[in-house]
Amino acid sequence: MSQPQGPPASVSLAEIARMVGVGRAAVSNWRRRHESFPAPLEGNDVSPQFDWAEVEAWLRAEGKLKAPVGALERLWPEFEALGGRDAMGCLVAAVGERLGRLQDGGLSVPVPLLELSAHQNRLLARVIEVAADEGSKPTFDFLYRRWLHTHVRQVTVTAKPLASLMAGIATTVHGAPVRSVLDPACGTGALLLATAHPDPGQVEPKLFGQDQDPVLAALAAARLAMAGRPAAVTVADSLRADALAEVRADLVLCNPPSNERDWGHAELATDTRWEYGLPPRTESELAWVQHTLAALAPGGTAVLVLPPGVAARRAGRRVRAGLLRAGALRAVIALPPGAAPPHGVGLHVWVLAAPDPKAVGPDLLLVDTVHGLDVSAVGKPVLDWARVENSALTALRGEQPAGSVSVPIIELLDDDVDLTPARHIPGATAASTVELRRGWTRFDMHLRHLQDVAGGLSTLSPTDGEGAGTPTTVAALERAGALKILTGQSLPEHLVRRGERPEDALAALTSLGLPPGAGYWLHGADAARGEADGSMTLTASQDVVVVGLARSFEVRVDDEAPSVLGSQLYALRADPALLDPWFLAGCLGAPANIRQAGTHASTSSRIDVRRLQVPRLPLREQQKYGEAHRRLVRFEREARALGCAAAELAQSLGDLIASGKLSVV
Repeated sequence: MSQPQGPPASVSLAEIARMVGVGRAAVSNWRRRHESFPAPLEGNDVSPQFDWAEVEAWLRAEGKLKAPVGALERLWPEFEALGGRDAMGCLVAAVGERLGRLQDGGLSVPVPLLELSAHQNRLLARVIEVAADEGSKPTFDFLYRRWLHTHVRQVTVTAKPLASLMAGIATTVHGAPVRSVLDPACGTGALLLATAHPDPGQVEPKLFGQDQDPVLAALAAARLAMAGRPAAVTVADSLRADALAEVRADLVLCNPPSNERDWGHAELATDTRWEYGLPPRTESELAWVQHTLAALAPGGTAVLVLPPGVAARRAGRRVRAGLLRAGALRAVIALPPGAAPPHGVGLHVWVLAAPDPKAVGPDLLLVDTVHGLDVSAVGKPVLDWARVENSALTALRGEQPAGSVSVPIIELLDDDVDLTPARHIPGATAASTVELRRGWTRFDMHLRHLQDVAGGLSTLSPTDGEGAGTPTTVAALERAGALKILTGQSLPEHLVRRGERPEDALAALTSLGLPPGAGYWLHGADAARGEADGSMTLTASQDVVVVGLARSFEVRVDDEAPSVLGSQLYALRADPALLDPWFLAGCLGAPANIRQAGTHASTSSRIDVRRLQVPRLPLREQQKYGEAHRRLVRFEREARALGCAAAELAQSLGDLIASGKLSVV
């Protein structure tokens, strides 16, 4: 394999750690303990930069480079050396455009690139050379994912499950073959890429994208080129200076910017797009809604993802009323929190259609999925409704899918025109006799389990005198080879999901959600790629996970591994021939260890995991203590489960009392 040659690249401690496959703390230790470690080229004590060639030579000499560093890993520091988001993103887009033309059956998709410098052009040529060995798609995917991970807080992308849901809704509602698709705020092209390829014999739809950020537009065009999709991507402000004003699309998919104040309210006051009312200055999202409707071809469908406030804020009630009267708004779907950034907010999906007086139905579909449903589960009630729409019926008939209701438009046209689904969907009915019996069965089961575990623990008693074993530290155990310390890393927000975890997904452990039931997870493929490129840390069975913050300090054995380790977390991987993991977890979690290893600098002080203490005991004794700790963990879990079962029973009985349906003896 040819190796890229070029000027020395500077790398940070974190980049060195990623390339070598260790934690950043390990590299910092090497730097402190070895005088021969290369001196920094630039930067400061907090974020020094090193010459990668010098560091690589030192790593090989010390035997710490266990596997060869790939050509793409070697190139990435030079991408980061280019500077900020735009310079790096522009070059990644140029790579996609060039590789898209070179691959078999490649398309010449115009990419709105910024001008490349001489150094960027030289780096581009070297990437193309590497791609000949690594493959075009793996090369571009690596560079794009690494760029996105580096600038995750500066770029908002539509999560793939949400993009697929939006595209599926639009296609199903539209019904007819799709000839064109438009995204007027395309970002890096996720929604355009989510549109399905046509059936055999049908023409590939023409894709149109537009974004006012030239780097994002260039990346969208490059991704479409790599995917072999015909597309036209332009750089323009869709509201102020629409370069695609003449385009009329069958489908419009959009995840527009939100909470904008300077969107052109004054200068666009007489714009012909405001057919349903002038959007207030504080309601930029309603400007995007009307823009997408204006871009629809006859019979077209638009699907947008919007903040929940758009459905209820009083400032937008006149525009919402206009949309309802015209029959342009067909459905509002409330998504569960975590479906898309920002993950703490349950976003709404609006489904709109080009108004047609002959096909306007009297009802609006409202779907509420905020109570624990995953995005993938949202599709069924929505697509059921979409098929009804497509069959030319005027309203959803028959039994309503769970969590949805079809509301006559006349009932919504009040003073507030509040379209929040939760305000209109009837509350859950009181528990049935069968559900109540199931609740008592769960309660009895957990009570029996708790009594069984408690019986074993109640026989334990303290010994007289001082405890056995002299204390040692985690640092000493690490030096002795009894355990290995793995450090968690920040997880990309656009990859983290929340809700019910699919079978092929991995739990994401965070300092706020360490318990298995916290509900954070990543797709297995995303986790595997992250582990391969060094951007994620995965646990193994029986790893001891430690939260490194004093205020949420917790220690537990990961018996559901593999899991993805988030920031401020550590995984201690014990050698089972020397150290019992359950014994280790029980000792580390002692309250005295927080005082021993905490920095005490503030309420957010961190735990120095290497200062945590463990008593020295023979392995057989460790295993006895470890088994006791295992039973104690089970006791705590059963106690929590019993409390949850009791709370559910109390709520069910309370609902029956409130509804007057309780048979009182």
